[in-house]
Amino acid sequence: MGLATAAVLAYCLATRPVTAELRGRTIGYGVNVPWMPLVLTGCLFATLGPLLLAGDRWLRALGAVLAAGALACSALWRLEFASTWCAFAAVASVLVLAWVRRPETALRPHDDRKLPRRM
Repeated sequence: MGLATAAVLAYCLATRPVTAELRGRTIGYGVNVPWMPLVLTGCLFATLGPLLLAGDRWLRALGAVLAAGALACSALWRLEFASTWCAFAAVASVLVLAWVRRPETALRPHDDRKLPRRM
């Protein structure tokens, strides 16, 4: 799903003009993407889906924060509220920092099964 979404967005960026305009306190920018609701849904599933389905609780929490942020930013964007995504990205960054700095013992799978080795 991620590859298909990326292919559509890359094609549109390469072949269509990018527009930018002032919208209240924000700058609205865009590319004429066909089937935008479908492409946006694909993007959200590709980026949030793996996090929400992860076996690690910190990654699931990150996915939940980003999903809530996407919903809130979507609602607030319509009101032309500035920098909504930046606020949620800052919260998500704290979760990533906590995930990276957790003790080494927390990095093991919680059910202690051996993972297959890749060659």
